[in-house]
Amino acid sequence: MLLDIIRKRGPIKTIGVLGMGYVGIPAAALFADAPQFTKVYGFQRDSPSSGYKIAMLNRGESPLKGEEPGLEELLKKVVDAGKFSCTSDFSKIRELDAVTLSIQTPFLNKEDLLPDFSALFEGVRNVGRNLTPGMLVVLESTITPGTTTGVARELLEKESGLVAGKDFALAHAPERVMVGRLLRNIREHDRIVGGIDEASTQRATELYSPVLTIGKVIPMTATAAEVTKTAENTFRDLQIAAINELALYCEAMGINVYDVRTGIDSLKGEGITRAMLWPGAGVGGHCLTKDTYHLERGVQVLGKDELDFPKGEPSLYVLARRINDFMPIHMFRLTKDALARAGTPLNGAKIALLGWSFLANSDDTRNTPAEPYRDLLVKEGAVVSVQDPYVADYPGVAMVPFVEEALEGADAVVIFAGHHQYRTLDAKVIRNLSGKKHPAIIDGRNLVDPDAYIREGFIYKGIGRGDKNSHVIVE
Repeated sequence: MLLDIIRKRGPIKTIGVLGMGYVGIPAAALFADAPQFTKVYGFQRDSPSSGYKIAMLNRGESPLKGEEPGLEELLKKVVDAGKFSCTSDFSKIRELDAVTLSIQTPFLNKEDLLPDFSALFEGVRNVGRNLTPGMLVVLESTITPGTTTGVARELLEKESGLVAGKDFALAHAPERVMVGRLLRNIREHDRIVGGIDEASTQRATELYSPVLTIGKVIPMTATAAEVTKTAENTFRDLQIAAINELALYCEAMGINVYDVRTGIDSLKGEGITRAMLWPGAGVGGHCLTKDTYHLERGVQVLGKDELDFPKGEPSLYVLARRINDFMPIHMFRLTKDALARAGTPLNGAKIALLGWSFLANSDDTRNTPAEPYRDLLVKEGAVVSVQDPYVADYPGVAMVPFVEEALEGADAVVIFAGHHQYRTLDAKVIRNLSGKKHPAIIDGRNLVDPDAYIREGFIYKGIGRGDKNSHVIVE
């Protein structure tokens, strides 16, 4: 019996975290800070692209460049205390009581719903090769429903020769964090814990309870936990798509979407539940851009023959995903229209693209919507100068270090990320740097005051700003 093996092994004391990224680093630091645990290893491949993280983490330094309150201080604390270290030696897994995997799971092709689990499964195999009786293995990565009890379990059993639920515990406990508030989210958000059996759920609950402050553990089955994670991000994506579509409608009707949003949001009372999000230039990140497809694949694999759904109708969730993917294309059209009003051809125009990360005040560039927007501009012959205060480099894209350099000579200034540095931009200063009689300003995050720019002779275009997008040009 697994429970007997776990009792003989004793309480969880040593932990391994595979994947030193936005999820794994803060999780490892919080585990190491908990008095119940004696040692935490962060496992990172010593690869040319990410091996540098090992030395940084072992110095107590965070390789994450965005603003993460408290993370660097906590890392230094647990490293100095000898409770955390990072290694590429996966054989150390044999020394541990519990192992978590926080490895990205993108899609190779959204059309055929094929996820790329290669990195995750490599991690699973590394765990399986070093698995010992009584160990707990937890998948934190967002995965297609059915993965924990299916292929992940099979790989672990094949590599170890042990049986899940009999010789070792296996669970899914999806991460629920947002870049910029990683530590707070892990501590305060409720933790979904789904074991393949009751013993696995109990052991995973023991692992996560010490790091929770406000949050509590919500137990369920492994597959229900997988659906919970994919569905909560799918619903958020749906909410964003709803306000993005409303923004497009308001532009077409010549009104301000933010006025409409304020009006809708003002209705309060019993039985009224509404989560009005904000429109914008596009949705990026690792989660929202793919979790809808994990959910769709899950129902096709696990419930295709049982699904009762309107015949011939497309998935509401996939449609929402396509609307959000359309927003960078819409930003391109706004840019093209603004330049046309100024009499400036797109071919040869200089565009100052402000904000490359997908999230405000963050260095996270995963699936940034700024990339397809830039690609459309480059294809049309525009010269694009990209600046982001948090992003120093990006493959294939030259980054300009200072915003003034990007603005110099610009025919159009395009705000793609809501970084606080861009909130203080001055219309008069930008026009002087531009040197153009009628430069364009395209606001994808509602950061600037349209009237301030219009008064300075700018051609203004903004997401959802139908009330301003056809303004009279001030000579």
